[in-house]
Amino acid sequence: MKESSSSNVSGATATTTLLSSPYKLSRRGNCKGNDVKIMGNKKADVHGNIAYYNVFTGGAPNGKPSFMEWTLRDVVNVARYHWIPCVFAAALVFFMYVEYTLRMVPDSSPPFDWGFVVTRSFHRVLASWPELNTVLAALNTVFVLMQTIYILWAWVIEGRPRATISALFMFTCRGILGYTTQLPLPQEFVGSGVDFPVGNVSFFLFFSGHVAGAVIASLDMRRMQRWKMAGLFDTLNVLQSLRLLATRGHYTIDLAVGVGAGILFDLLAAKYEQSKTPKVCTFSRTIKEVY
Repeated sequence: MKESSSSNVSGATATTTLLSSPYKLSRRGNCKGNDVKIMGNKKADVHGNIAYYNVFTGGAPNGKPSFMEWTLRDVVNVARYHWIPCVFAAALVFFMYVEYTLRMVPDSSPPFDWGFVVTRSFHRVLASWPELNTVLAALNTVFVLMQTIYILWAWVIEGRPRATISALFMFTCRGILGYTTQLPLPQEFVGSGVDFPVGNVSFFLFFSGHVAGAVIASLDMRRMQRWKMAGLFDTLNVLQSLRLLATRGHYTIDLAVGVGAGILFDLLAAKYEQSKTPKVCTFSRTIKEVY
């Protein structure tokens, strides 16, 4: 039997940097991820902190609460290396103040939407120029067909079902949420018989399937390194969002959640694919080489 020092299944070397910089846990020689207790060797990180890493203690050295090991330098480096969460923390405080001091919209008034305010001029143009509204609605329907064709093409022709699975997840969730909470159509809605869904039929407001579908297609294009096509879809998605706001076909929150839904269900589709893929443990050396 050969002995190998480069592969160790029972343990792995890892370090923790407390708050001062990001860390990445090595998965080498570990097929169970966080289901396996990993205790690393004693090592110093880039800031000179010496600690053990343990997945069950969240990286707290020696099993002590993490904050007991913080130094002034660590706190300063939070703002230096993690300025984005710091901005979010400041935004949390700000919007807590806004939420607790803002007057609620009375039930006798229509919902207030900043997207409607920003697109007020565009709305007046579309309301007073039905021909332009019809042309833009038709172009938007073509864009929806482009999304549909690409997502189905990726599955049927290229054999990559992730985008299709994501779209199925997304539209199912949208149908459940849209039926559960049926929002009133905005009073200034400007419809068109050629807008998708074609025929001036009823539709769910929350959330925007137009936007979510475009995001799903764009993410798949980026995975395939089709950068120009993805950029085109993103641009058209922004333009369709402006038109949907101007026609009062969606509230701003519908569009924002549509973006998040596209990303979320793309990730869930990836998880689904992974769950259906046989798991294979890979070590730096095969068992045959070790034994």
